[in-house]
Amino acid sequence: MTDPTPIVEVLSQSTRDYDRGEKFEQYRALVSLQEYVLIAQDKPHVEHFVRQPDGAWLLSETHRLEDAVELVAIGCHLKLAEVYDKIDLLNVGETLIP
Repeated sequence: MTDPTPIVEVLSQSTRDYDRGEKFEQYRALVSLQEYVLIAQDKPHVEHFVRQPDGAWLLSETHRLEDAVELVAIGCHLKLAEVYDKIDLLNVGETLIP
């Protein structure tokens, strides 16, 4: 990967702690990286980290299917309803909260 602006990852049970921790620590060293998005595969949940002008990272997150995440770095509007469209969430043990 060369000079990524956003990085989007789908979390798995076995790697989610690493993705949020050590891997994100390594990604933060990439000067080009502006946004880091983590998508849960077992429930509607998206974490969106955005690099601020001072270098700090701002987290916003949502679990609502009617929400969307704006990836400003690439001009993308990521609708959760579309992300989870083919996932049968009721069969993974989660109750959807409107």
